[in-house]
Amino acid sequence: MIILARLRHSRNCTKASGSSKRKTVETNSQTSTTSVGEQEIRPEGVKAAKAKRSNAKVKSVAEYTAVWEMRKGNLERKEKLSKLAILDTLLAKTEPLSEAEEVAKNKLLTEYI
Repeated sequence: MIILARLRHSRNCTKASGSSKRKTVETNSQTSTTSVGEQEIRPEGVKAAKAKRSNAKVKSVAEYTAVWEMRKGNLERKEKLSKLAILDTLLAKTEPLSEAEEVAKNKLLTEYI
């Protein structure tokens, strides 16, 4: 708090160039950042997001195919489980099945048995 009060006081009370309302800025100054992990000094005008974008790691085709194969396997297992759940509900019904339910039950039975 004391530091902020001093900064406000020093900024409001002293005038460096008389009639100029703005402070003079050094042309060679770097913008300071407070992030801990960033040690790279960027040229003036280059934002941190732009610097990270150019240094991003590119995934290889093998990584994408491996991920796709895993997801494809997961989708197949989920589809099989949902079909088995439908078959289970159709087999568990005690009242007579409608014609569409009977067709679905027969189709699922031939597929999995």
